[in-house]
Amino acid sequence: MAHSVPEEYYYSKDHEWAHVDENVVTVGVTTFAQEQLGEIVYVDLPEEGQKVTQNEPFGAVESVKASSDLYSPVSGTVIEVNNSMMDDPGSLNDDPMEEGWLIRIEMDNERELANLMRSPEYKKLIEK
Repeated sequence: MAHSVPEEYYYSKDHEWAHVDENVVTVGVTTFAQEQLGEIVYVDLPEEGQKVTQNEPFGAVESVKASSDLYSPVSGTVIEVNNSMMDDPGSLNDDPMEEGWLIRIEMDNERELANLMRSPEYKKLIEK
């Protein structure tokens, strides 16, 4: 099955996507992750102002199948939380790559982006 893997995004091995706009990184879960989880019924996200660390959990999603931690693709400070995900986690099922963004992080160190995958590498990972 073809998954949406936009070229301009970065990807983590844990199936989070990161869209970079200067030093602000918008984070969500990939279409692949959403399909693996199934119907998402609960999302736990951090508070604005909370510090996050690359590759460390910042929240969780629960689906009818499983619960899964969310891992931060970069280190920094959470500057915005998509609270609509907490009220209506089902919208994550509909559009995980756009409307389904979870948090925005003010990135501490741009060099951490080198630890993430780009679209071609991520496609290889999920097509195994």
